[in-house]
Amino acid sequence: MATDQLFTVGQEIATSLVSCGMLPKVWEESLRASKAESFTLNEYENVAYVTFPSFQRLEHYLVNEGEYREGNVQTEHNFFSGYLMGNDDKPALIHQGALTLFLDIMEQTDFQEKIYTDATQRQLKPIIFVGHSLGGAVATLATLWVLGKRLRSDSPFCITFGCPLVGDQRLVEAVGRENWGGNFCHVVSKHDIVPRMFLAPFESIVQPFTTIFPYWQGINVSDSVIQGACRALLNHVLDSRSSPVLDSPSSPYRPFGTYMFCSSSGAACIENSSTILEMLHWTLQSQETSFDEIVQACLLEHIRYGFVLEEVIQNSIRGRRLANPSSESSYQMGISLELEAIGVGAEREDLGHALRRAGDTEKERKTNVHKLAIELGQKQCNMAELEWYKEVCEKKHYAAYYDSFKNQNDKKDIEANERRLKLAGFWDEIIEMWEKHELPSDFQSQNKWINAGNAYRRLVEPLDIAYFYRTADANKNYYSDGRHRRHKVLQRWLEDKEKTRSSRVQRPRTKPASLTEDTCFWAYVEEAWKDLENLKEGQHQRLQSLEQFEQYVTNMKNALRISSDVFLEGSSFMLWSESWEEYKRDHSP
Repeated sequence: MATDQLFTVGQEIATSLVSCGMLPKVWEESLRASKAESFTLNEYENVAYVTFPSFQRLEHYLVNEGEYREGNVQTEHNFFSGYLMGNDDKPALIHQGALTLFLDIMEQTDFQEKIYTDATQRQLKPIIFVGHSLGGAVATLATLWVLGKRLRSDSPFCITFGCPLVGDQRLVEAVGRENWGGNFCHVVSKHDIVPRMFLAPFESIVQPFTTIFPYWQGINVSDSVIQGACRALLNHVLDSRSSPVLDSPSSPYRPFGTYMFCSSSGAACIENSSTILEMLHWTLQSQETSFDEIVQACLLEHIRYGFVLEEVIQNSIRGRRLANPSSESSYQMGISLELEAIGVGAEREDLGHALRRAGDTEKERKTNVHKLAIELGQKQCNMAELEWYKEVCEKKHYAAYYDSFKNQNDKKDIEANERRLKLAGFWDEIIEMWEKHELPSDFQSQNKWINAGNAYRRLVEPLDIAYFYRTADANKNYYSDGRHRRHKVLQRWLEDKEKTRSSRVQRPRTKPASLTEDTCFWAYVEEAWKDLENLKEGQHQRLQSLEQFEQYVTNMKNALRISSDVFLEGSSFMLWSESWEEYKRDHSP
């Protein structure tokens, strides 16, 4: 997507959602579910709506666990099966109250049964998860669960209203890695405080939120008390902006998905997480609205999304006139449309700067991918030269290229090492850029890079293993002590992608793999040698691991997943196999 299209697309998404009439219908569904204990499941016009109530208990919002009331999504439960992990391989943190509610629904209701039934009986009918306030957070988790389980032939969609932030940056990374952002639409009114309150330090919001919460339940509270509490809560959220949002945040919570910001002027959709984060702060402020009016709006807009949507629809019908029609470019015009739709005015330079920065960031990420693609083409020469090296070792010297490289007896082995290092540098650069968020959020799920990374690992990791066992201490294990992170990351990218292909029928191989599929195979051979030597010295506990390795090789061989060079006479594996068979003969009953 070109930069000058970035924000017009946000306008198109907002217009589409409003014009189709879905949002008011979904909001009505949310109101109907407000008295439910856990969830409701209704079907209208071949669409299934799974709706979660707002959950009218204060302790669900203000739980007492964690500095920011966050919970580890992997702790004691396996509903998310390890896929909600950050780029650092650590599990995402989720708001503990929302997580507890979700787990209770999963374990104590028939929710799973109904969703599985829906998945098997109504595969072609869309399903929409809906929730208001904390119910939106539970709807978000339910959607993530269905997405992760790959239960449906089509993807579920999630619509929330006034939903508090659900998780941290690792959750944002996991959603981006799986390319799930488009499955979420979070509707946020311009001044609703709930989607923003977790941006403030948690201890600062407990007292004012405790005072405000009964008002939303219909309990009479003194106007002056409510206004004072809402003013305090608003100030704490605004004050949290004073700390650098990205560099030294006062809160770990981060947005993901599409955010539809609504105001009396219309609506606009934004997908960039960093920009959404800034918009959540800035849209609370207005040069045209007094602070007292903003305080009142913070209180009312959270429970009046029906009125908010009516205004959005009316403005969508009437259309809007740009305040700055003489803008120099469609890019600038797109920014102006977004700002006016949110109701802050195109004259707000700080907001315009945030949107421009988001556009520039996306453009830079796409430019980085283009440059890497060119470099990948150039690095294919190094890959081809290593493939030639492998072929020469096998056909001319009758040796596995792993053993030849480990011995380093020839000039060709030295040259192969140089190419190994060049390729390592290239993939290290890619992973570093990915970890710094300098590449698109779905980069690691794109087939081109998945396939290129897998081809690199299968050809080159055996050389890294050979180098390790040539140079490392004898008691070191490659898999635990020497495997480079680049291989672990590239393997995880492949495994994550394979989960999305799990429904496809895998054709059995008809001939042996040209490269052994398990890139750590030679490390297992080296460790099997150690185990065999230790077994001969009386360490009988090694027998079980050797038998397991033997069975592993048999399974790999039967599945044709081992390349033929492994079985060349004189290879490390064949020498081990001969020694192992000799040991078994000598010690047979």
